[in-house]
Amino acid sequence: MNIEIYQCIEGARQAKGVVVIIDVFRAYTLECVLFSQNAKEIHPVGKLEQAFALKKKHPDWILFGERKGAMVQGCDYGNSPSSIAGMDFTDRTLIHSTSAGTQGIVNAVHADTILVASLANAKATAAWIRQNNPKLVSLVAMGDAGIRPTEEDYLCAQYIRSLLLTESYPIIEKTRALRNGAGAKFFDPSTQHIFPKEDFAYCIDINKYNFAILYDMKKHITIPKKMPL
Repeated sequence: MNIEIYQCIEGARQAKGVVVIIDVFRAYTLECVLFSQNAKEIHPVGKLEQAFALKKKHPDWILFGERKGAMVQGCDYGNSPSSIAGMDFTDRTLIHSTSAGTQGIVNAVHADTILVASLANAKATAAWIRQNNPKLVSLVAMGDAGIRPTEEDYLCAQYIRSLLLTESYPIIEKTRALRNGAGAKFFDPSTQHIFPKEDFAYCIDINKYNFAILYDMKKHITIPKKMPL
């Protein structure tokens, strides 16, 4: 198995084989939470215009939209996992558009298969890949707005790579260090209205969920795939 690590939107455009789009803060942590609360399927889209068009066509669908971290006006929710804690999404269809995570999907034009991941389902993602044993795996750390690398996405990519190669990786130590690094924005009073401090705990809850999240390239939806861990 050949494993490559790429970064940001440009990296997504280069990625081939089984492509894993990684967004820890917060898009794919949020999707983990949504699926754990029984969401049926999620339509990840790049352009807000497309997201609003889907919402207009299907008013019963729930729209999650974020730009520069903040909820987009006219959406039902933003990109905050803590904001939907305990809500029941049973059999609901959702729309999701973000600055980085969903941009990775739409730009992974050379992928054979696409998965999305965060620290919350890293082990399940690696288990799905091992089960399918592809020749080529591309791990794409989406970074800030898809244009600036970030430590949390890159360390998640390194962690998944270590799981695939059965190598040790100090994931707990590195994740704790995020508190005073990339995760400091969750504890800064000037940014907490966009990045609630409660979100940080969701984002660093390593391997909380036992499902990989696959992108159906024909239906353009993400769906969970439960994995034995």
